[in-house]
Amino acid sequence: METLVEWLSEFRGNDLEDLCQATDEAIIDGNGFGWLRPPERHKLETYWRGVLLVPQRRIVVARLDGAIVGSAQFVSPPPNNEARAFAAEVTSFFVAPYARGHGLALGLITAIEQRARAEGYTVLELDVRASQDVAIKIIEQCGFRRWATKEKYALVDGAYVGGYYYVKDLDGDQRTEAR
Repeated sequence: METLVEWLSEFRGNDLEDLCQATDEAIIDGNGFGWLRPPERHKLETYWRGVLLVPQRRIVVARLDGAIVGSAQFVSPPPNNEARAFAAEVTSFFVAPYARGHGLALGLITAIEQRARAEGYTVLELDVRASQDVAIKIIEQCGFRRWATKEKYALVDGAYVGGYYYVKDLDGDQRTEAR
């Protein structure tokens, strides 16, 4: 099986359909980055098209045999947040269940970390539902440090579930000027 992690700037061929299918599968598996049930397809397509339009959001995708099977978003701070211009965020990070076990999740995180360093960010942050054991293992394997726990992180089927907040210092004690 051929794997690839790449930055997506536009949808070509079956990209949007593949991404929506992978998203649906991740949501059903409990890793829907906020969704609890797959939304109607037109809503999901609108969401993904919208992500490509937001200047502070960039999508990195994981491909298995050419099809998109996972993604993550690299989010830079808005221009008006000069005080946090040093920190970027990883969000909407998932790999569809049928594509796991090929190193794609690690590839997504690595690609975002490389981009963050290249763009001069000194901190990379992310959060995850406490029940996502595999994602947590990968995040910690990549050197992220858990800095907070939130007991009421999400409300799932009428019950609160916990979550964790992670940070990775990309430059040690060095400081950079605001962009």
